[in-house]
Amino acid sequence: MTPQELKTTMSRGLLSFPLTDFDAQGDFNARAYAERLEWLAPYGASALFAAGGTGEYFSLAGSEYGRIIQTAVDTCRGKVPIIAGAGGPTRHAIAHAQEAERLGAQGVLLLPHYLTEASQEGLIAHVEQVCRSVKFGVIVYNRNVCKLTPDSLATLAERCPNLIGFKDGVGDIELMMSIYLKMGERFAYLGGLPTAEVYAAAYKALGTPVYSSAVFNFIPKTAMAFYEAVRTDDQATQHRLLKSFFMPYLDIRNKGAGYAVSIVKAGAQLVGHGAGPVRAPLTDLKPAEVEQLDRLIRALGPQ
Repeated sequence: MTPQELKTTMSRGLLSFPLTDFDAQGDFNARAYAERLEWLAPYGASALFAAGGTGEYFSLAGSEYGRIIQTAVDTCRGKVPIIAGAGGPTRHAIAHAQEAERLGAQGVLLLPHYLTEASQEGLIAHVEQVCRSVKFGVIVYNRNVCKLTPDSLATLAERCPNLIGFKDGVGDIELMMSIYLKMGERFAYLGGLPTAEVYAAAYKALGTPVYSSAVFNFIPKTAMAFYEAVRTDDQATQHRLLKSFFMPYLDIRNKGAGYAVSIVKAGAQLVGHGAGPVRAPLTDLKPAEVEQLDRLIRALGPQ
């Protein structure tokens, strides 16, 4: 897949971040991961992000990364494109981006670098070095310590033809509008705030109709139905699902730091597709919270 083909893929449909499966000892479980991808692939996501944020990229050991990407590519070949996560320090991100390209992923999502703040000049250098290290398409994730301005993105767009996507995890409406008005069709835009469904209609109005869904991991039928409601401006369906599921879901998610991932793993366990526990420093949901989530899922009906 060329960078422009990836851009086209990123410009429509629903995307998602599959969980990374761990066994009872907390080690990567390749067989369970492949089974997860086989279950999710037919539901119609435009692309899946392997080893992304919901896949706990930040907690993976270096030796596991290649196995995860290889498993995803092999399992989803001919079914759904795989975009690999890559992030952390610049050389670390480069190594993972190159490994993902070698293993046959269709592109890479560049997650934020590690810990330290950086100037816009430094962020430009970081993104540019990763882009120049590979030939396939790169999507930059605007979040935390990596927050690019419209001018910085314009510089990167000129220097890096394979930088084809921009994912927003900041939620600054003024900034997002400034970026879209400056860059126009140069990028494919992706909504990337946690529980993106809550913001989906607003982001569509900003020129960002595509988003990544974490709940696709355990309620894929509902996730696709909500996306279709956003796509067709079906506000009645959006409001019904927001009121009955997503807003109560946020109440649970917001009870603990890091629960944006933990609650997804809990949901997967409840629907019979468990992915094992989260890794430290994340913590799993408490039993009472799991019970609350179970009631919400059951009310949705079969998935």
